[in-house]
Amino acid sequence: MKMKTHKIAAIPADGIGPEVIDAGTQVLGALSDHLGTLSFDITRFAWGSDHYKAHGVMMPEDGLDQLKSFDAIYFGAVGAPDVPDHITLWGLRLPICQGFDQYANVRPTRIIPGVNTPLKDVGVGDLDWVIVRENSEGEYSGNGGRTHKGLPEEVGTEVSIFTRVGVTRIMRFAFAMAQSRPRKLLTVVTKSNAQRFGMVMWDEIAAEVAQEFPDVTWDKMLVDAMTVRMTLDPQSLDTIVATNLHADILSDLAGALAGSLGVAPTANIDPEGRFPSMFEPIHGSAFDIAGNGIANPVATFWTAAQMLDHLGEGTASAHLMAAVDRVCAAGILTPDVGGSATTQEVTDAVIKAIRGRNSLG
Repeated sequence: MKMKTHKIAAIPADGIGPEVIDAGTQVLGALSDHLGTLSFDITRFAWGSDHYKAHGVMMPEDGLDQLKSFDAIYFGAVGAPDVPDHITLWGLRLPICQGFDQYANVRPTRIIPGVNTPLKDVGVGDLDWVIVRENSEGEYSGNGGRTHKGLPEEVGTEVSIFTRVGVTRIMRFAFAMAQSRPRKLLTVVTKSNAQRFGMVMWDEIAAEVAQEFPDVTWDKMLVDAMTVRMTLDPQSLDTIVATNLHADILSDLAGALAGSLGVAPTANIDPEGRFPSMFEPIHGSAFDIAGNGIANPVATFWTAAQMLDHLGEGTASAHLMAAVDRVCAAGILTPDVGGSATTQEVTDAVIKAIRGRNSLG
């Protein structure tokens, strides 16, 4: 069988980003060596807050052009305590998401063996969600401004933008995602009782798109009530679609309910395949533990599995996640999920599991 090479742009960026991306690339290399059917040509880009402090920008002006030729982007984390958050986010991550029209943000959540969950009486297999987040408009469209800055009459506006094109395409993506899963169940998150224009249109388009997927059972949930349902009745949920802001918040709750943000992955997808999609762990830069060697790499491994699925490497993805499950079930865990292992120890154990070795310690 001919080996397929995938060109990957790695952007470790800030905080624990370099540590977890290094762990992820080690695991990808082990997969390549073990399976013998795929390889990775990884190019690293030293963009982020250090680049900003040296050059005044988070990435070069031609950054998107440099990334266009890659098959996928493997992203670490962005954010630094000495650089304002709106600069780090709007200077690197969001320009890539918006510039490459990665309008579908996909955040799976499940309880990994060996990882304790705060949910009482919920175990492995009882919580298995995919949150689909609209990733290009809504509350994070960047539309708005400030006037009379510093004066008593200062005004700041943040305009949520909902377009028929944007809402329709994310609804179709979410319904198709639900259709592909065994339960064929979708929950549409809304807040149309209080937001009576954009969110009412969101609800109406959801009902229209539902007609195209008669085999998908769907319901609608106000976002505040959704937090209660996720906590008290998690088994009633499967696939979830929400706006940019609502899904951002709910997916952090989902990660916490599964045990830790350190095990939560993200894919920023251009479903049409016009541009490279971007894959990143959900946990952020976590500067409080950066450099201590204890960052949880599991989210980054799961993110790599999402990337492999996107690249058509389903066998490699399944092999990777089976190795991750085996390692976590063996109790080889970082401190955020109750273990004492280092980032490298977890990585080494996953590599051993990929290679099929019986002893993981």
